[in-house]
Amino acid sequence: MTGIERYLTGNVWEESAGYSRAVRAGNLIFTAGTVASDETGKIHGSNCYEQCVYIFSKLEKALAALGAKLTGAVKTTCYLVNLDDADGFMRAHAEVFAKIRPAATCVQVGALFGEGALAEIELIAVVDEVT
Repeated sequence: MTGIERYLTGNVWEESAGYSRAVRAGNLIFTAGTVASDETGKIHGSNCYEQCVYIFSKLEKALAALGAKLTGAVKTTCYLVNLDDADGFMRAHAEVFAKIRPAATCVQVGALFGEGALAEIELIAVVDEVT
């Protein structure tokens, strides 16, 4: 596959900030940083673990729209408001990626876009052309 394909969810931030939820370039997919909000901006999950589970489900949909699966993940990056929440991220990450084992980074940031957001996750995946 050549060229670039974009996945848009239609949320207000994609239009106002001029970005895509995910972009496929050849057999690579790059996702935007994703928080646990729905299209209205409501945050789902009362703790970091629940928010990360929600985020991974959003990322799974974005990958599927561009022909990939979470099993193709090669790199994840998580931004946490508080490193005390790292256990919640690691638990959710392990549930999804224990057998896949992408390279992973987790860092603390001052704040995230979205009132109540505790984590933001982005990933890079490879499209398995056989899938």
